[in-house]
Amino acid sequence: MLISRIFNGNDAVYGLTEGAINDAIAQNGAECPVSFPNTAYCLPCYYAVTGVKVKTLGELKEALGVVKTLMTRNHELDDALMSGVATALCAEFIEVLKYLNGAAPYEEPCYGHLADAIIRELGVPLVTGDIPGVAVILGSAPTAQEGVDLIKSYQAQGILVTLVGGIIDQCAELNYNTGYGVRVVPLGKDVTSVIHVVSVAIRAALIFGNVTPGDAGALLAYTAQRVPAFVNAFKPIDDVILAAGAGAIKLGFPVISNETENIAEVPGALIQQLDVSKFNQTSLDARNIKIKITHIDIPVAFASAFEGEIIRRSEMQVEFDGSRVDCFELVQSKDVSEIEDHKIELIGPDVDTFEEGSKHSIAYVVEVGGKNMQSDFEPVFERKFHSYLNCIEGVMHTGQRDMIRVRISKTAFEAGFRAKDIGEVLYAKIKNDFEAVVDKCQVKIYTEPAECTRLRHELAIPMFEKRDDRLSNLTDESVDVYYSCILCQAFSPSHVCVVTPERLGLCGAVSWLDAKATNELDPAGPCQVITKEKPIDTELGAYEDVNEAVKKFSQGALEKVTLYSIMQDPMTSCGCFECICGIEPFSNGVIIANREYAGMTPLGMTFPELASMTGGGVQTPGFMGHGKHFISSKKFMKAEGGIERIVWMPKELKESVAERLNATAKELYGIDNFTDMIGDESIAEDPETLVAFLTEKGHPALGLEPMM
Repeated sequence: MLISRIFNGNDAVYGLTEGAINDAIAQNGAECPVSFPNTAYCLPCYYAVTGVKVKTLGELKEALGVVKTLMTRNHELDDALMSGVATALCAEFIEVLKYLNGAAPYEEPCYGHLADAIIRELGVPLVTGDIPGVAVILGSAPTAQEGVDLIKSYQAQGILVTLVGGIIDQCAELNYNTGYGVRVVPLGKDVTSVIHVVSVAIRAALIFGNVTPGDAGALLAYTAQRVPAFVNAFKPIDDVILAAGAGAIKLGFPVISNETENIAEVPGALIQQLDVSKFNQTSLDARNIKIKITHIDIPVAFASAFEGEIIRRSEMQVEFDGSRVDCFELVQSKDVSEIEDHKIELIGPDVDTFEEGSKHSIAYVVEVGGKNMQSDFEPVFERKFHSYLNCIEGVMHTGQRDMIRVRISKTAFEAGFRAKDIGEVLYAKIKNDFEAVVDKCQVKIYTEPAECTRLRHELAIPMFEKRDDRLSNLTDESVDVYYSCILCQAFSPSHVCVVTPERLGLCGAVSWLDAKATNELDPAGPCQVITKEKPIDTELGAYEDVNEAVKKFSQGALEKVTLYSIMQDPMTSCGCFECICGIEPFSNGVIIANREYAGMTPLGMTFPELASMTGGGVQTPGFMGHGKHFISSKKFMKAEGGIERIVWMPKELKESVAERLNATAKELYGIDNFTDMIGDESIAEDPETLVAFLTEKGHPALGLEPMM
């Protein structure tokens, strides 16, 4: 019965797909382009399974014939599951037709297709466990409240939640906040929109896993082993939903449902759970997902799901704004005898004395002590504050040091959130995350304006300046060791970052000090010491020690890397890089595109297309993933001439790095306002126009030795 129902559902979806494609060809012609927007993979699921990029409606019709070959009708479970895969591919075809001729078929609250950039952005939190799993909730819960309660339970655990069907309307009915910012993503109300989360899992295999398109076996192994997803499907489950569920099971994603009629359990794959309140635990058990328990005594939720929450002015109870008044955040090392553990002091008025919508000063000083504590760790801890405070439901934090902004929402305020709760969060997270070096911790929160001003000038700014002086002298030559970082190997098994003082991790999140602290905290963890005692070529950044380390940590997938070259054995990329650099032969230079940039580059490729050549732990001479901070480094492409090779960047990226990049160019080459010589999308999107601009500006790349 179960297998027959899957076949029936598959047949129904196939018939709908065939009719939709024929109608689209009749209206638009077989040569009409077809693709999802902002992806390098056209139709990602079909491309991953077959290795073929479908680009026109005519090719889509041919692809449907290939899908038909998956629809065998032997009454065996694997035949039924392959029909589930065929159903998923048909769903992708139906969904892509919605985007014909540049259409935007989804509007708030639904997202539909998710861009490649979002998947790369999810890479780091997935590998660090900040997103421990991906839930797909399908259909309508028995009641709206039960559905929202289930979503809340996943949110509190940091799980990314995607919604399909009636559950979206149930969230709207209870005014429940959804969106990518709070990691509750309504995909669409048609069952076929479930393919957009399947596409996320499949593109993760292509982006991070170096899975070869067309290698279906490797693809299915990757999604089953490395993408921690599962499906919650509410009854009633019709044949179409059942067929779609079979596709999820084939990918390794168990389906948990409260349906009992005409459905037989498949152990570990199709699981009956009549009590919706137990869906959460049943799902985690089925996928073997372990949740980090972090209980913090505050009146609102604390989870990574809230890290992207935006609090608009109209939703704000109070704001602390360092651009208008004196604010700062600071970690200060002290002797343990000077610290009373878990002491949280508020010096000044509390939030409930402030007028609604008003701006105020705030400063919080976290004092830490421990026998293994080092002053170098202070800025590492401080950088974590941004994430810690953003994980509080109803609190938004931006900036760092003495240019911070903190907003507390009306909802959080009404729930009882007050200034001391900021201290509770900082205390709990510092003690939990850095227990190896922090024995005692206390927090002082200042809201008295005069005291904030005094401490900012007398304590904070002098300390920041002292650190900057220390960091400015921290070069690759001034240290005895580098560090490996293999955090991303959960998704990209052959990738290894080598982190140096002048080259941070390509995700932009791991500096040399971060790696040093990580190694101190967990000597057997992802950041291992790499000596630099056996140099081969310091201009290239080639060391025997580095080669031995990357060969060991990549399990033999890599033989050697250089630290300062884009052409000779460049460092690999996992896929969650902030930027990608690629050679532009007409101008004898390189272009840089960042993940947020959605336009075209002078190479004739978008960021997703550039990135598709570079991720997954492969070495691609002429292309390199890297962090934004590396752009202004003296070691950036040092072997090929350095930053003088940079000829084009998106305008927004150029402006964000201008101050540091101009300073480096002035120091190295005596060039003033170097970024004025660099093209952007407002100047050129093709190589001919770019070269004309560079010639007019006298860009130094035009006079350098050819890169190729």
